[in-house]
Amino acid sequence: MTIRSLALAASAAATLLLTPAAHADNKAIAIDEMAGYLEFVDYGGGVIFAEQIPKDEWPKMVVIDARDAGQFAKGHIPGAINMDWRQVLAKRDSIPKNKPVLIYCNTGSLSAQAGFALRVAGWENVRILQGGMEEWKAKGGFDAAAKATAPAKH
Repeated sequence: MTIRSLALAASAAATLLLTPAAHADNKAIAIDEMAGYLEFVDYGGGVIFAEQIPKDEWPKMVVIDARDAGQFAKGHIPGAINMDWRQVLAKRDSIPKNKPVLIYCNTGSLSAQAGFALRVAGWENVRILQGGMEEWKAKGGFDAAAKATAPAKH
């Protein structure tokens, strides 16, 4: 066996020996990140209701429609970018960290998963639209905030 072969074998053995420890460390880091996200959600910072967004704030946000292209083509929040929820990490370089990002789907469940992935990856500016597209439409779309604060009609 040559010195080079011995070095390669030693390197491979070291990698095999270190793999369980490295795996345990990575798992601990992932668990810590998920715990941080869950604390973030517990305090209400992860979701936002349509009526909490004034009409003039919408243009200041990056709005991501996390549904598939077919659903997006049938209708979406004007100005939204279509990015299937399963692709947010693959396309994360196109998602800014320096301005508000709002993610929605039909009801909020898939966008919550996309938001979770982005939060764990370091995007602290992400919010999930509670109730998704359906609730946004039902509450009045861009006018949801104005409708929620309007005096009651008797």
